[in-house]
Amino acid sequence: MSGPPHVIRGSVSLPEAELMWRFSRSSGPGGQHVNTSDSQVELRFDLAGTEALPPVWKERALERLANRLVGGVLTVRASEHRSQWRNRETASVRLAALLAEATAPPPRARRKTKIPRGINERRLREKKQRAQTKRGRTGRDW
Repeated sequence: MSGPPHVIRGSVSLPEAELMWRFSRSSGPGGQHVNTSDSQVELRFDLAGTEALPPVWKERALERLANRLVGGVLTVRASEHRSQWRNRETASVRLAALLAEATAPPPRARRKTKIPRGINERRLREKKQRAQTKRGRTGRDW
């Protein structure tokens, strides 16, 4: 499939040479043409053996996608469209999105902040006041 390279993030993109395509008959809607056309697309990418990704990204992706990999190979299927071409596009977009998510840097760690003393004291004062109010409601002298 020619066209724009499958950009993951920044200047990193998937080389077409490392993508393995497989086509088969798709289930689902179609017409008379459906029984003869191989419109389902299976796109495979050897994540463990690639040199296209920076080592840090690769490590991150292998760790995060571990449950989706079979022998270090990531597989994406697309069969929702009736045309093979559109299924190819869908599969490549899906693969690029998966890899973009898996190679994203981890979120920044949360910095603990200390509650200012004045605010804490005010909270305790209001708490005492509320307790006092509720204590005053008990039915001692009804």
